[in-house]
Amino acid sequence: MVPVSATDDLPRTDLPRPGRAADLRAALQAAGFTADGLLDLLGAPAYAALARSETVPAERATRWPPGGTPPAPATLTRLFLLQHAVPRTHAAAVLPLDACLADGWVREDGEAVRAVVDVRPYSGPAGQDWWIVSDLGCAVGGAAGARRAAAHGAGGSGAYGADLVLGVGGASTTLAGLTVPPGGGRVLDVGTGSGIQALHAGARADAVTATDVNPRALACARLTLALSGAPGADLRAGSLFEPVAGERFDLIVSNPPFVISPGARLTYRDGGMAGDELCRTLVRGAADHLAEGGYCQLLANWQHVEDEDWRERVAAWVPPGCDAWIVQREVQDVTQYAELWLRDAGDHADPAAYAARYDDWLDAFAAARTRAVGFGWITLRRTDAADPAVTVEDWPHAVEQPLGEAVVEHFARQDFLRRTDDAALLATTFRLADDVVQEQVGRPGEEDPEHVVLRRQRGMRRATRADTVAAGFAGACDGTLPAGVILDAIAQVLGEDPGVLRERTPGVIRLLVEQGFLAPA
Repeated sequence: MVPVSATDDLPRTDLPRPGRAADLRAALQAAGFTADGLLDLLGAPAYAALARSETVPAERATRWPPGGTPPAPATLTRLFLLQHAVPRTHAAAVLPLDACLADGWVREDGEAVRAVVDVRPYSGPAGQDWWIVSDLGCAVGGAAGARRAAAHGAGGSGAYGADLVLGVGGASTTLAGLTVPPGGGRVLDVGTGSGIQALHAGARADAVTATDVNPRALACARLTLALSGAPGADLRAGSLFEPVAGERFDLIVSNPPFVISPGARLTYRDGGMAGDELCRTLVRGAADHLAEGGYCQLLANWQHVEDEDWRERVAAWVPPGCDAWIVQREVQDVTQYAELWLRDAGDHADPAAYAARYDDWLDAFAAARTRAVGFGWITLRRTDAADPAVTVEDWPHAVEQPLGEAVVEHFARQDFLRRTDDAALLATTFRLADDVVQEQVGRPGEEDPEHVVLRRQRGMRRATRADTVAAGFAGACDGTLPAGVILDAIAQVLGEDPGVLRERTPGVIRLLVEQGFLAPA
């Protein structure tokens, strides 16, 4: 273990020093270089384009006539996000420029200055003004910044390539939205990168430890925390759980280098293990570092192997003593997958190299009998239950972020169902979730629908078909009558035997509870 938080010596001399980050933060806020300020400056279309790694609309929005003085947010956007040389006089009007030069946030370029790192405004969950620090060309402009960042050269250091550090991307924000709200306690961020998960955790945890195999990433994470005015984290260099041997945490989060690639060219994405072994190793090792009731949440890729059920394969990763919820969000065939990550590295710029590497990826997939790759999220919860609950599902549909509370509710429902037999279930009073609507599906003009659909409008936005009994039961669950009494009333209306209905309906009730349509009142 190599702790880096106890010293001012940065792993790379081309990165800024964080000592006067508070002065820079005050200047950025005063200049309106925040997430809200950026939206006001660029307008919604150009702001959204930046999130898609398209910079042309932002270039147009921040152009200024020669000789004029641009608004402060425009100057900072061109400096830190679009990475242009900015006249020294313009920079001095909005920044403590001498301090920024001395601490290495910017460097001189004739009568102009250039950014040394990418600084991106980011809005915290409670509206906090935060900033994410990463290598140039690796936040706005996209992850295809391996080649582009090398051209920037961060002050001529040539430090890019395997150790470059990305900024905020879709995976980062997805994981942040999934994370359960920590109620204090200790949080571990494995593979912290630019520090966004540690930043989120620090807002609510008692203590945060962040690890990364890349010392440069730890340095960027420290800059992110300092510039955002967040509590410092215990930053440790090392792979996976090696830096925290023997320690336990209440929450573990990880956006690991999950890409299934035929090599380890880029530290931020390639785990250096065969296939999906890195993700499996991370999941298997989590139980030894979770406190009782603690959660581990991570993003992952997994192989779809010929003649194997991917659900069974990934479920086998879950360690003993843990409940699990595994959700597959997307599947790509091996050609789509290889093309995505070859573009990510900028390999498409050289046709010959692109073709050769593409061939290498397909060779590796063929050797492993991999026909597709799944992407999704995995949540573990440490439990002392004798029969841990493992749910594996394919859910490519739209969801509503943030989902942290929905994750907690999922496991609470698992606890209820595990401890409640059918007799106790029928004695329980339920309440229909507030966001449930009923849809009747059938041909226009017909008197009776072909079937009824219950649909949740929040969280996972689940939908399920319901027969007459299920729909009637759900509609009657207002928290006043036990389930058995409602079924007896339905049996009377339908002319059915109440005993038969009580015997065959608990499975339906369990499904409605498991999917969140019903909750014990």
